[in-house]
Amino acid sequence: MIRRIHLPTLSVMATLAILGGTVLAGSVMAAQGPGPGGMRGHAPGGPGGAGGPGGRGAGMALGALDLTEAQREQVRQLTQQHRAQTRALAERVRAAEEAQREAMEASPFNEQQVRVAAQAFAEAQTDMAVQQARLRSDIHALLTPDQQQQLERMQAEREARQNERRERMQQRRQGQQNP
Repeated sequence: MIRRIHLPTLSVMATLAILGGTVLAGSVMAAQGPGPGGMRGHAPGGPGGAGGPGGRGAGMALGALDLTEAQREQVRQLTQQHRAQTRALAERVRAAEEAQREAMEASPFNEQQVRVAAQAFAEAQTDMAVQQARLRSDIHALLTPDQQQQLERMQAEREARQNERRERMQQRRQGQQNP
């Protein structure tokens, strides 16, 4: 009997890559603020709103930091510069995951092939994480010390909320297991 190893699926990885791009794009949109026509129908959960891309739920809630026009332009430029690299890396992650899946499903089993494919997948994921961290760092460097402190406070608050949710979910699971 073939035993499947639970690894992130292609859809999860693609979602993460898209989410990363969406968070960055949402951050830029939020940093830009409403255009001449206002929010154009976006509700609080939409772009730049609470819980939407660029809002409190985003990786970097730039919309809440009152960026200057110069900072907004610099953020736009940085995101554009990183966009092509991020797309290329996302494709590399997708292809590496597909190669790993194929190696794992191959018959007969070839341990070396699985190891090489898994290593390539891990390297692609690592490169993507480095790229995303580099962009975050570049954007963080554009912020004033006050904005950096405010961002760090918001991130700490978000992390605390996530931990609380995680604990509640764990308690529910334990309650279901111990009726």
